Amino acid sequence: MRALNVLKETFFGLDAVQKQVLIGSAVAAGGLLAYLLHKRKAIRTIPLGKGWWGAGEKLLSEDQKIYPFQVKTSDEEIQDLYERIDKTRYADPLEDSGFQYGFNSTYLKKVVSYWRHEFDWKKQVAMLNKYPHFKTKIEGLDVHFIHVRPPHRENQKVLPLMLVHGWPGSFYEFYRILPLLTEGQDGVAFEVICPSIPGYGFSEASHKQGFDSLAAARIFLTLMERLGFSQFYLQGGDWGSLITTNMSQMKPQCVKGLHLNMCMVMRGFKLLLSLIVGPYLPFLVGFSREDVRRLFPYMEKNVWNMLKESGYMHIQSTKPDTAGCGLNSSPVGLAAYILEKFSTWTDMKNRDLADGGLERKFSLDDLLTNVMIYWTTGSIVSSMRFYKENFKSDPSYRMDGRTGIFVPTGLAAFPAELLHCPKSWAETRYRNLCHYTFMPRGGHFAAFEEPQLLASDFFQFVKKVEKS
Repeated sequence: MRALNVLKETFFGLDAVQKQVLIGSAVAAGGLLAYLLHKRKAIRTIPLGKGWWGAGEKLLSEDQKIYPFQVKTSDEEIQDLYERIDKTRYADPLEDSGFQYGFNSTYLKKVVSYWRHEFDWKKQVAMLNKYPHFKTKIEGLDVHFIHVRPPHRENQKVLPLMLVHGWPGSFYEFYRILPLLTEGQDGVAFEVICPSIPGYGFSEASHKQGFDSLAAARIFLTLMERLGFSQFYLQGGDWGSLITTNMSQMKPQCVKGLHLNMCMVMRGFKLLLSLIVGPYLPFLVGFSREDVRRLFPYMEKNVWNMLKESGYMHIQSTKPDTAGCGLNSSPVGLAAYILEKFSTWTDMKNRDLADGGLERKFSLDDLLTNVMIYWTTGSIVSSMRFYKENFKSDPSYRMDGRTGIFVPTGLAAFPAELLHCPKSWAETRYRNLCHYTFMPRGGHFAAFEEPQLLASDFFQFVKKVEKS
C-alpha cells in the first residue's frame, strides 16, 4: 500500500508533458505485450509449406482431376509369385523358441503353403474393389484413396472422416470398420476417405528425399480440400497418429475432431517425476490405478519391450534400402517381416507361441491380402524409407508440446499397445483432450483387431464434440 501511495505521489508530481510521455510509454508497452501474446498464440500452428515429390522438375501446372481406379491382377503376376515361393530356402527354428527369434519358420511353412495352394488373390482383388477407389495428382504424386459414402437415410447427419493407416498396414486395415462407420449410429454416419500414404500400396512413392509426416499431412489436407470438405474428423494410429496430428497443427480450423489409438508424446521432467512417484502416489501425478497397472514395472513393460521390438525401426531409420532389397525380391521374406508385427504388436505374449497367435485375431486371407498389397506394388522399400525421412532431423518439432494441438481430441488406449500413454501425459501435448478411454482389449492394429470397439469409442467421441 505504501509503495502504491509513493507511485501516486510521484505521478501527480509530474508536469503535463511528463505525464503524457509516461502514459504513452505504458500504452506502447501494453500494445507490445498484447502483440507478443497474440504472436505467441498465432505461431501455435505448423506452417503449411509446399513441396514437389514427383520425378524431375516441378511442373508449372498440375492436373487436379480425380480419376476412378481399380485394383487389378494378372495370371503372370500370380505365376511369378508362385515361382518365387517355390524357390524359398528356409532355416530350421531353434527348439521351443516360439516367436522369440522372429517368425517361426515351422509355422511360416504352413502360412506359405496356404498362400501357395489355397489363397485366392483374384477373389481378394474383387473384395478390395467393393469400395470405390480413386487417384489424384498432388505435389507430383498419384495419391490413392477409397471414398465410401453412407446409404441415404432421412434426418441422418453425415460427417466427413479421414482414416489414416501406418506401417506395416494399409488402407485395407479399415475394411472391417468401414461398414460400422457408414451405417451410422443414433442418427450420425460418416462419409469416409481412406488414403494410402505416398510410398505405401497404390500411392506413388516420392522421387525425392525428405518426404516426411509433414509432407503427408499437407497432401492429405489438399486431398480433403479437393474433395470439397472444409471441416472434417480425423482418426489414426501408428504413422496415421502423427500425420493426423500434424494435419491438426497445420489447419486446426478444418479439423472438427481428432481421434487416435496411439499417442506419440515427447516427454521430459514430467515423465521422470511421474515414473518416480507414480507407483506409490499415483494421484499426485494424475495416474489412475489402470495407468499404474499398464505402466509398471516400467523397465519391463516399456524399456525392455521396446528394445526387443524396435530393431526394425533402427534399420528403417538408417539404411532402409539395404534390408528392403531382400524383402522386395522374396515374397516369403516379406511375409515373415510384415506378419511378425501382426503377431507381437497384437499381444507381446504371442512371442511365446509357436504360431505367434496370428490366427487368434486375423484370418490368413486378411493377413495375406495386406502382404499382397505391398508385394504387388513393390512398395516395401518406399514404405520403410518413411522412417528414414521422419528421423533424419529432430522430430520434436512435430512430436512435442511446443506446437500444441488445440482441436478436440480423443484417445482410445488399447491395453496391448506398444507403449501406454496416460491421460496426464497426453494432455501435455493435446491441450483439448476431451475424451479418453481405457479400452478393454486390443493392441496396435485397432481397426483391424477390434473394429467394433474402436467404432463405438469413435462415435462416443464425436457425440461429445458435436454437442459442445
